[in-house]
Amino acid sequence: MKKSGTMKKMLTYYKPYMRVFWTDMFFATLSAAVALIIPLVVRYVTYNLVYREPAEILHQAAYIAIGLFALVAVDCYSKFYICNYGHVMGAKIEYDMRAEIFAHYQKLSFSFYDDQKVGQLMSRITTDLFDISELMHHGPENIILSVIKIAGALIILVNINPMLAVAAFAILPFMLIYAFVLNKKMRLAFKQNRVKIADINAQIEDNLSGIRVVKSFANEEIENRKFKQGNDGFLAAKKNSYFYMGSYQAGLGAFTTLIQVSVILTGTVLIAKGSVDVSDLVTFMLYISVFTDPVRTLIDFTEQFQNGYTGFERFQEILAIHPDIEDKKDAVELKDVKGDITFENVSFQYEENTEKVLNHISLNVPAGAYMALVGSSGAGKSTLCSLIPRFYDVTGGAVKIDGKDVRDLTLKSLRDHIGIVQQDVYLFVGTVFDNIRYGKLDATDEEVMAAARLANCTDFIEKLPDKWNTMIGENGSELSGGERQRISIARAFLKDAPIILMDEATASLDVDNESVIQESISKLIQNKTVLIIAHRMRTVDGADQIVVLKDGVVAEQGTPAALKEKKGIYKHMVDMQLESEQWKYN
Repeated sequence: MKKSGTMKKMLTYYKPYMRVFWTDMFFATLSAAVALIIPLVVRYVTYNLVYREPAEILHQAAYIAIGLFALVAVDCYSKFYICNYGHVMGAKIEYDMRAEIFAHYQKLSFSFYDDQKVGQLMSRITTDLFDISELMHHGPENIILSVIKIAGALIILVNINPMLAVAAFAILPFMLIYAFVLNKKMRLAFKQNRVKIADINAQIEDNLSGIRVVKSFANEEIENRKFKQGNDGFLAAKKNSYFYMGSYQAGLGAFTTLIQVSVILTGTVLIAKGSVDVSDLVTFMLYISVFTDPVRTLIDFTEQFQNGYTGFERFQEILAIHPDIEDKKDAVELKDVKGDITFENVSFQYEENTEKVLNHISLNVPAGAYMALVGSSGAGKSTLCSLIPRFYDVTGGAVKIDGKDVRDLTLKSLRDHIGIVQQDVYLFVGTVFDNIRYGKLDATDEEVMAAARLANCTDFIEKLPDKWNTMIGENGSELSGGERQRISIARAFLKDAPIILMDEATASLDVDNESVIQESISKLIQNKTVLIIAHRMRTVDGADQIVVLKDGVVAEQGTPAALKEKKGIYKHMVDMQLESEQWKYN
């Protein structure tokens, strides 16, 4: 997006708050006007009043005092409104943007998150948005304050003495050229800062998520070195940006000082020639201050602008990403599901010009059937299952449910009819009750408890400190692996979907937990279409069909008994697993 387009898009976020915005601008104008009026009062006093009789001076001073106090009151309330209501407007804009990008995150496909780091995404919804809101609040008011003060001071100065005005503003073109050149370099530098801090956030998030692994391998020093590399990169980027910002501020500061020097020297010469009196020079110097202050404000505003603008660019970059998976315009709802699943000549690859993960697979899982997928790691088992709820779309062929192409169905209705139980369970921060209810948000308390009983959760829940209302910590850190898995199964019971996809839930559990969860699973899959990714061969002896995948194709298919009799890949996998279970350390 071009810069003009970016700025135009940024301005649209003011639309709901135009009343506050224009009121904020009005009070900014009043505050600027007060700053312009006060030096005129000084000029009136020094030019006219000091030469009058003491009594008249005191009489006039009373009116001047009333006027000055009125100006102070106006300026005070103006600044209060700008600081209070202006900041609230900025906070509301930040609120709107955060809601927009979070909702967009929910729409993006699995393929997007495959290539992203959580820390970087968090940076865009926190740090970037704060900088944007600060810019959108302070930017307009700083601009209007500065423009009015600079323009007003220019007009007044020209009227006081054109020669002094020329002396003051002769340096201005050089200042603007300098500012333009440095501004461009600063923008690029600050954008790089954003990238580096996002990388650091991602690294910290990765480290803290895996801190137990770090400590178990005593690799703290390695992690410190890895972090130092990222932190050094960030420091280098900061140094680069601050070099340009320092050059910018120092240069413009020097130019503003040169303006004052030029006026003083010119004024001295003109006083000597009798072209300017002292009161005009004093007033002029006061207005030079009024003129240079907004320039310095703009200098200070530069970093804020760069941070906010580059943050908004990054914000727009995310919003510009369209989901790979979304509803077709004429998508229909999936209703009255029987559960027949068909893979018709299905091929899939994650990216163009990469090797196919699945290659011309044709399978049928009849309604109510129990089919197991087995094969070595990377054979395509998880990918095949991920195509059914459209976590990814096929690159060739079609996946159908009850004869309907899943791409022709609405995503919500499709996924509402599919229950998923994964080996790696994720639980949200909250209570046990809340995490089970996640399977069906409108479920009654009785339905939640019934699902928990079916998943054999009740015994351990009743032993928790607050029972059903126990806070389970981040990702269920307060629970054991078996307890987390049972909550996951309870969710699936509560959802009661006609199709169940299961990445074997017992693969990483001990024998006791495995038997309990196998009992729960046997209840869960009754009268449903089940597709299970099997890691332990003994758990799929009851499957109607077993499909062996190898290198993205169907290598074998049949009943467990028939495949054992065939003595092919499946029989070899069974034998190898039995051998590993019987292995003993000598």
